[in-house]
Amino acid sequence: MNDQLFELARLLGEELKARNLWLATAESCTGGWVGEAVTAVSGSSAWYDRGFITYTNQAKQDMLGVSAETLGAHGAVSEATVREMALGALAHSRAQVALAISGIAGPTGGTPEKPVGLVWFAWAFKDGRVEAEQRVFAGDRQSVRRQAVEYALKRLLKLL
Repeated sequence: MNDQLFELARLLGEELKARNLWLATAESCTGGWVGEAVTAVSGSSAWYDRGFITYTNQAKQDMLGVSAETLGAHGAVSEATVREMALGALAHSRAQVALAISGIAGPTGGTPEKPVGLVWFAWAFKDGRVEAEQRVFAGDRQSVRRQAVEYALKRLLKLL
């Protein structure tokens, strides 16, 4: 584990614990890397409830309640889908905070509209707030995935 990711996860854990909040994660292209980062922190069981790795559209529907209509109209890598993923993670956990990630890590799978490196993020809160953003990261598959994890953690820290 990269020291920077560990430090971000540690800081996030301190922030969540201080606010008595639980985190749930819903990951697609990162394959559980956010969950791995936060559980590398000793004591994370006091603030990290669970993670959903929903790589396929069917998993997104089954585990998070993402609608087939959303997936059909917008695709897995879209604002609408990550919003539903984050809200689904809240609904299927005891967390008050959730983050969701879906993207195209490459090297295949990109299109002119959705290039390799495109990642959508959403952060949902029990108070009803949902924030979503997209980023396009450069580099190989591993680099895109790592940058996505780092961005998700940094942005959640700012939102808290």
